[in-house]
Amino acid sequence: MIVTKRIAAVAAAVGLALSGFAGTASAAPAATTDLRLIAFNDFHGNLQPPAGSSGRVTLPNGTTVDAGGAAYLAAHVARLRGQAPNSLVLAAGDNIGASPLTSALFHDEPTVEFMNKIGTDASVIGNHEWDEGYAELLRVQFGGCHPTDGCQFHQPYRGARFPFLGANITFDNGLPAVLPVTVRFVDGIPVGIIGVTLKDLPSVVTPEVVKGFKFGDEVQALNRTSRLLDLAGIRTQVALVHQGDSTEGGGPDDCRTLPGPARQIATAASPSIDAFFTGHSHQQYNCVVTDPAGKPRPLIQGASFGRLLSVIDLKIDRKSRDVVRTATVAHNEVVTRTITPDAGVQALVDEAVAKAGPIANRQVGTITADLVRAAAPSGESPLGDVIADGQLAATQSNQAQIAMTNPGGIRTDLTYTGSPAGEGHGVVTYGEAFAVQPFGNIMQTITLTGAQLKTVLEQQWQPQPNGTTITRFLQVSSTLNYTWSQSGTQGNRVSGITVGGQPVDPAGAYRVSVNNFLAAGGDGFTELAKGTNLTGGPVDLDAFAAYLTANPNLAPPAPTRVTVIP
Repeated sequence: MIVTKRIAAVAAAVGLALSGFAGTASAAPAATTDLRLIAFNDFHGNLQPPAGSSGRVTLPNGTTVDAGGAAYLAAHVARLRGQAPNSLVLAAGDNIGASPLTSALFHDEPTVEFMNKIGTDASVIGNHEWDEGYAELLRVQFGGCHPTDGCQFHQPYRGARFPFLGANITFDNGLPAVLPVTVRFVDGIPVGIIGVTLKDLPSVVTPEVVKGFKFGDEVQALNRTSRLLDLAGIRTQVALVHQGDSTEGGGPDDCRTLPGPARQIATAASPSIDAFFTGHSHQQYNCVVTDPAGKPRPLIQGASFGRLLSVIDLKIDRKSRDVVRTATVAHNEVVTRTITPDAGVQALVDEAVAKAGPIANRQVGTITADLVRAAAPSGESPLGDVIADGQLAATQSNQAQIAMTNPGGIRTDLTYTGSPAGEGHGVVTYGEAFAVQPFGNIMQTITLTGAQLKTVLEQQWQPQPNGTTITRFLQVSSTLNYTWSQSGTQGNRVSGITVGGQPVDPAGAYRVSVNNFLAAGGDGFTELAKGTNLTGGPVDLDAFAAYLTANPNLAPPAPTRVTVIP
């Protein structure tokens, strides 16, 4: 009840600011003021410089540069702010959740403190901010100790000094569940910042945490909120959208995006919105799209894990209080590690590392080479193979015959050279294993018929309303083999399925281990929700760590489980 009153008070304050401003007439001469917007997305609690491919940015010529780390990001933010008379720092969601142990062990409180330190002005709610449900989101926003674990990092935890936004998030009764918009003033000019999360959020979290809430269409929410800003006389408007497109490669400022949901949103939403920062897809791109009135506006995303800062420089006409679109300049800035890190943020990171150290530095296994999540053309990856094998081994008491896991649950590589903390070559620590599997999902074993198993595999190709197809390749244990055809049609791509070397009988019964997210039909695998005879198992991270311990000097498996044909 206290938290609800807090939200109501903040919403009322924003409403008063808007209504009070609507009637003011500007006497300023016709001149422009400059505003720099600095944004990051999908930080996922990566306080330390991320390792492996997760810590590199691909440049236009195909080479890579090491990037990321909170202390370096803070230093780059300070430098970029120092170059501009006015600036705002924004975040496009998934700042927390799916985080390395250094942040996750403390329920991501160190990451929120880092965002406070760099002066974050607003963030949209990503799907991972919703991982632990609404009550935890409010605690992260407003402060207070965790109801189960208490305050383990700093006592007390004071919360975020910036608002979490979600204009398309409502209770079932249609009332707003969080703030839709916030307003910042720059040289006396109001700037409206609208946040919308992906409307498909319920499909990428467990069903229990979204009960009682609705996640509406992004464009409708943007248009509705933009109209309110228009009525209040707020002409400079920025959108934070936790939805993103894929790319065909290129450098940080290339625009080789495939047709996707972010571009659809940015071309259809209110022409009053002047810029779109996006997230969710972990891609790097810098595009210009045309609004419904035919005017250009930027659409940008800065990869993930704090490797890039998306920078948009606006010129605002002081008389109209609107953006001069033709003068907008956007670019993605690489968060290089060649500058002096911010001392205050580095101290925060060092504290988190030290407090997490006794758990994070415990050795759980050894590997002979990098185990990467990058997939072969078949969709199979070495790290995915190992994780699925571990899940199968951990659920043998459930009579499991195969195991499958979703690629979105594999967050980073396991590198042979060890983590940034400096462990020896080939050593895998608990902290590194946690970074790979941070969600704490519970393993569950269900019974599927052979026909249902084929349907699940066919659901790896998911048609979208815009005519494209998203592919989500499940990572499978060594006991499952199949072939898929590149020229196959929807529902008819998969053939030659075997379990334990034997052809699958469509009418036969098979025990299949998946995590509870998949078992509930997550990531579009709705057929899994029809499984029967559910039996619980261990946490997925525990299964992974136990497999690493039981198999020292583990080598990357050969990608022989899935075969692709023309």
